[in-house]
Amino acid sequence: MNAIPSPSICPSPWLGDIHKIKELRTDSSLSTEERSIAEFLYSYRGSHATFNAYRREIERLLLWANHYAHKSIGQLTHLDMEQFIEFCQKPPKSWIGLKQSPRFIEHEGTIIPNPEWRPFVVFRAKSTGVSKLTTAHYQLSQKAVQAIFSILGSFFSFLLQENKVQANPMAQIRQKSKFIRQHQHKAPIRRLSELQWSYVIETAEQMAKKDPHHHERTLFIMSALYGMYLRISELAASSRWIPQMSDFAQDHEGNWWFTTVGKGNKERTITVSQAMLRAFKRYRESLHLPPLPVPGETIPLLSKTKGRGPIESTRQIRAIVQYCFDEAIECMKIDGFKEEAEQLKSATVHWLRHTGISEDVKHRPREHVRDDAGHASMMTTDRYIDDARQERARSGKNKVIKPDD
Repeated sequence: MNAIPSPSICPSPWLGDIHKIKELRTDSSLSTEERSIAEFLYSYRGSHATFNAYRREIERLLLWANHYAHKSIGQLTHLDMEQFIEFCQKPPKSWIGLKQSPRFIEHEGTIIPNPEWRPFVVFRAKSTGVSKLTTAHYQLSQKAVQAIFSILGSFFSFLLQENKVQANPMAQIRQKSKFIRQHQHKAPIRRLSELQWSYVIETAEQMAKKDPHHHERTLFIMSALYGMYLRISELAASSRWIPQMSDFAQDHEGNWWFTTVGKGNKERTITVSQAMLRAFKRYRESLHLPPLPVPGETIPLLSKTKGRGPIESTRQIRAIVQYCFDEAIECMKIDGFKEEAEQLKSATVHWLRHTGISEDVKHRPREHVRDDAGHASMMTTDRYIDDARQERARSGKNKVIKPDD
């Protein structure tokens, strides 16, 4: 266990969850700056994930400004912000945690700062094989650096519009390339191979056969993530959306559609294939329900195994998927596919969405895949078409180093 942190890196007591932030916007006991922060964060209340990401970056900035720069937010310059980014890239060890911990805990009936909480956390890529993490493994990814620029840029833009600052210091950083690496190439889509997916779905089927009470749900989750390109957040219940059985619905021409609310709080309908409809029927029958829902049915799509109500935690869904991945890996090893099994260790839940899209874009019209996936533009869908990349690889294989090769 990490040592108990000094007070300087305890979470900000006033910087709470969405419900608390709502009240703090007009709390006269807070400074004008704190109320402005609460107002800004509250504007992102539509998504818990987005709210938490914005709070995390602002809390890190507040802690750094208070204990290193010794300035208020309104006094920070673009040079300060460059120093802050460099600090995030290499924070002191006492600021780095080895696991995600809640910001506050209950102790003897009182809510107190969690002594295990840290502003920064070491994340281990699944493929590294590192068994024991240390603070030396901490690394700020390029994606995280981009998030700092995006979130804090929006934050200071808000303060500027509210006349709380004279300028946006993030916008004044001239050489962003010092921090954000430019990529010439199109990042490859991370997905399962045909062999890996066949083992994963067959493993889920075997698990459902052996233990239907727990794993018929597993089989349905795997089918939905792949067959409808769902994001994990689109299966979990939240304050903005509770997935229900009746979200599967038939139109007047007999076609089946699934309605969800996804990224950016955008509602969309997704084509339900015959295979997906069969998976849905099987899942309902395992719950002793009629094969198809009736309009207005309010049964949660994914219910808790213990207790009542829908699954609200994406972490729980992720654990279900990971268990299936782990079982599939063992099956592949037994059958002699050790290399593919090792590669599967790197897979995450989101790879199932990528895999489903990548397979469908080979056969379906691109615009149909775009709409089912909820992509904002065709450019995003086109990333899944790698014909040019494969052709470049084939032509490159014939390059020689010596004339007589």
